[in-house]
Amino acid sequence: MNDLSRALLSWYDRHARVLPWRNIRDPYRTWVSETMLQQTRVETVIPYYRRFLERFPTLAALAEAEEADVLKVWQGLGYYSRARNLLRGARQVMAQYGGTLPSDPAELVRISGIGAYTAGAIASIAFDQPVPAVDGNVIRVLSRIDGLREDVSLPENRKRIESLAASLVPPERPGDHNQALMDLGAGLCVPGTPDCRRCPLAGFCDAFRARDAADLPVLPKAKPPRVLYWHLILVLSGSRVLMRCRTEKLLEGLWCFPMAECGPEENDPAAWIQKKLRLSPESISPAGFGRHVFTHQVWQMRIWSCRVPTDAAAPVGWQFVDLNELSELPLPVAMEPALDCLKKLLNQEESPV
Repeated sequence: MNDLSRALLSWYDRHARVLPWRNIRDPYRTWVSETMLQQTRVETVIPYYRRFLERFPTLAALAEAEEADVLKVWQGLGYYSRARNLLRGARQVMAQYGGTLPSDPAELVRISGIGAYTAGAIASIAFDQPVPAVDGNVIRVLSRIDGLREDVSLPENRKRIESLAASLVPPERPGDHNQALMDLGAGLCVPGTPDCRRCPLAGFCDAFRARDAADLPVLPKAKPPRVLYWHLILVLSGSRVLMRCRTEKLLEGLWCFPMAECGPEENDPAAWIQKKLRLSPESISPAGFGRHVFTHQVWQMRIWSCRVPTDAAAPVGWQFVDLNELSELPLPVAMEPALDCLKKLLNQEESPV
């Protein structure tokens, strides 16, 4: 075992985070946890992980599930393509690997939703394969140790980090080594203000010696998110509300209310309702505002409510959903402001005059 890994594991044995997916040699659970942890904080993931495993305790149980059920359990965690890929991958493992995840990273990356990082995590944590698992935390730690002062997103620099990571993984406890790097990046070697004084790897770190750890890694300048303006319309027909299951890549498989793209100052979507939905609103009024931030987009939503006849037929591609059945559908967090407006509207209608 190399000196760096020895120091890292000694620190990890004293300071490892207690997490529900650790110390369980189950590749399925490692897969679920690592999928959920992509671009999501540990504290957020823990309750979702527990609920997901309660609902789908085995890979076979997940493979047999309906996509809508998986999305419903995932609801609120975001990045829903992860859930769809996890489901597709589970079905693929049942069909092509006899229901057992392979231990070879080269085979793991053939499975839907498993990239190089997740393959390395599963192989090392669940199967003791001495392979690296390079995520954002590990890139930050190793770029500082190596003194890499160039854009880490460039292919040649990413390869340099991955080669260093591979060279450091010990044959003993490779999974713990990889998880220790993740914990170090999450707890001490953090962006902007690393706690170098308490870091077990300070003696191995070029950036610590140069006193520029706070400036690393060098990242490409992020583009500002695009702002989109929407009319979001609650179309009510008796005790029903109009919705559709999205087919667009963003929020695919989730149920949303009608949305019409507009400018920041545009008002009254009545004409859009008549033209696009082929419905004639009996009344229409503003109901509130909403805002939701995605990675590359910001939705600014002006929320409206309107009533159509109780016997109105849903347009092609849409469905009138009974208000009592709304809670059974997988809805994105982006719809929560509209749901709040809907609840207030219904409460007002039920209140005595």
